[in-house]
Amino acid sequence: MKAAFDPPWREKPTRRGLLAAGLAISTAPFVRTAQAQSPQPTTRITRPIPHSGEPLPVVGLGTAQTFPSAGEAERPALAKVIDALIAGGGKLIDTASTYGNAEAVIGEILRAANARDKIFLATKIEVRSAKAGADEFAQSLQRLKTDKVELLQLHNVSRASQSLAQLRDWKAAGRCRYIGVTTTDDSDYGAMEAIIRREKPDFVQVDYSMDNRGAEKRVIPAAAEVGAAVLTALPLGRKSLFAAVRGKTLPDWAKDFDAATWGQFFLKFLLGNPAVTAVIPGTGNPEHMTDNLGAASGRLPDAQTREKMAALLG
Repeated sequence: MKAAFDPPWREKPTRRGLLAAGLAISTAPFVRTAQAQSPQPTTRITRPIPHSGEPLPVVGLGTAQTFPSAGEAERPALAKVIDALIAGGGKLIDTASTYGNAEAVIGEILRAANARDKIFLATKIEVRSAKAGADEFAQSLQRLKTDKVELLQLHNVSRASQSLAQLRDWKAAGRCRYIGVTTTDDSDYGAMEAIIRREKPDFVQVDYSMDNRGAEKRVIPAAAEVGAAVLTALPLGRKSLFAAVRGKTLPDWAKDFDAATWGQFFLKFLLGNPAVTAVIPGTGNPEHMTDNLGAASGRLPDAQTREKMAALLG
């Protein structure tokens, strides 16, 4: 499962000078820069995890794109991304055993910063035999330098018969606090829906963005019916969302729901769906992390406004 695409062209600002309040609309076509960020508020929007009521900040961090191949030279920049997440009121980091070096990089950064207790840590294991799954989870905990995670997810489910029994045993043993299932393949939505309705997981993670709304038809409604929290993978699209607005000015009416950049516009669209618990855009840029967190402040669009937003994409 891949985190949201973090377009390389966002690195090059074209215009500067947003109002410091963060409610002005960006005049840059799509670039997110330090000047385009909202100031850090004292609070961020949270939503309750349905099965427990625990509040979770609605913007987190995905790690499939830039963390897997990180070496020693890249780790300081990624540490700044996690610093920005925490400083901005976020706490959710989503990773997986199959994301290359990601778990090890995250574990080392959190250890060095003594920040493990500030993070809601989510990882994933593949669909394997019980022994292979147990070995995989043990390796994940070792890499993450922790004895438990907040959320353990069964990654890329594809068969309706797949069970969460082993994950439930680990939850009962205190090795994870929540369990979930994930998919980013619409051909697996049928199996995903069946598993959700039968297993009633704590969390469901699915690909969902303004230009990819298929999950609204089956997966997200099923999650809502069983009281599962919903995490949206690829919330900024794979590559097409920023490309679709390249060269365009953010509409003036975006200020009605406090979106100051295109990135916040895209994320607030998803958060305007009350069934969505949190979005997990991926980035290796701390300025983009701070900008993403701006979507967790201020007002969110209502249903009518969300359709107006979607219409911009044609």
